[in-house]
Amino acid sequence: MPRVQTAFRKKLDRRTLLRGAGVALALPWLEAMQPAFARESAEASPRRFVAVSNALGFHAAHLFPEQAGADYEPSPYLRGLEDLRGDMTVFSGVSHPGVNGGHQAEASILTAAPMKGGAGSFKNSISLDQLMAKHLGGETRFPSLVLNATGPSSPSYTENGSMIPALQSASGLFAKLFVDDSAEEQAKQVQRLREGRSIMDIVTEDAHSLERDLGAQDRVKLDAYFTSVRDLELRLAANEDWVKRPKPKVDAPPPTDDAGLNDLAARERTFFGVIRLALETDSTRFITLHSDGIGDVQQVAGVHEGYHALSHHGLDAGKIEQLGRVEKTLIDTWADFLRSLKSSEQGSATLLDRTMALLTSNLGNASAHDTKNMPVLLAGGGFRHGQHLAFDRKDNYPLPNLYVQMLQRMGLETRSFVTSTAESVAGFETA
Repeated sequence: MPRVQTAFRKKLDRRTLLRGAGVALALPWLEAMQPAFARESAEASPRRFVAVSNALGFHAAHLFPEQAGADYEPSPYLRGLEDLRGDMTVFSGVSHPGVNGGHQAEASILTAAPMKGGAGSFKNSISLDQLMAKHLGGETRFPSLVLNATGPSSPSYTENGSMIPALQSASGLFAKLFVDDSAEEQAKQVQRLREGRSIMDIVTEDAHSLERDLGAQDRVKLDAYFTSVRDLELRLAANEDWVKRPKPKVDAPPPTDDAGLNDLAARERTFFGVIRLALETDSTRFITLHSDGIGDVQQVAGVHEGYHALSHHGLDAGKIEQLGRVEKTLIDTWADFLRSLKSSEQGSATLLDRTMALLTSNLGNASAHDTKNMPVLLAGGGFRHGQHLAFDRKDNYPLPNLYVQMLQRMGLETRSFVTSTAESVAGFETA
């Protein structure tokens, strides 16, 4: 123990103190378990958020309707979603100010963090889902779920800008949610939690002994850190209680992970089935599902070139036609997920009414690596839907404004999010 403390002191400077303490706290899931600073609504059925993101975008000409407003003609991608027209809103001409870098902008899908001075100097910030989970995630067994149908990356970032690695197995997710751990495993989890609190006690004692060497500004930062440590201790104690509670039982068979990367739609469909169960059982309220830019030829009729290659179509008509088949399949899969939420009753409302379901990407034009004109569809969540909100395709509207409105709809008292310029999107209202 003294050796650990000595090593800690040897690295002492303002940045090392904070970074060293953060590493001592160690696990990504601890970052997601920050305390509830905001008052949660007393409504019987709480609000939820599910973000689905695709690293390769969606072809704008096939996604966005030509007409704005409520009387738009559905685009090729939206023709199969007419039954959901009143449950969703199409946003065009929106993007994150200051975010560029093509595929590198994947990191800013839900954070909106501007990329200044190149990727090497980029510092990310907390993502929309994790900000919600920070304030409201303490009421469920899992503050949030971070998932990926194709790889470990995610659009979910902690408060210090660290990416939360995604769970990649739908069957593993099902087990995590609904299969009770053995008594031995429960004991191990409790011990790990207690050891985590013990580690924080060590770090707190160490930092207190060094406080007198810091300036006034650093002492303020250190005090804020102590506050977060104490709050985290409370969250850890609550999590220990969750370990001992039986997991919910569901009348559904465990899924399989049979679909390969050449059938992304099937992989996402399997995840969507488990996500719906997670929401219905209130196991969590904040979920992200991402898919990377995979190169495999998709199992879609008429498609014979790799997905990533098709996204870089260079306006080749044949490639665009194949890409359209792939993307239409993915959007139809998302639409089926919305229908499943809509069919699930939540008191006097449906699960879709209580869930903000976002579909988006960091790329508006994957072929050109362009981050402007991001594809944005938002369904459910108690908003007044049924329209195409069309903004300027050359001078985009700040997407963070919508994020502010979503946070407020969640019950959080906030007036800004990163580069937002307004508290709500003009013409977009609650139901």
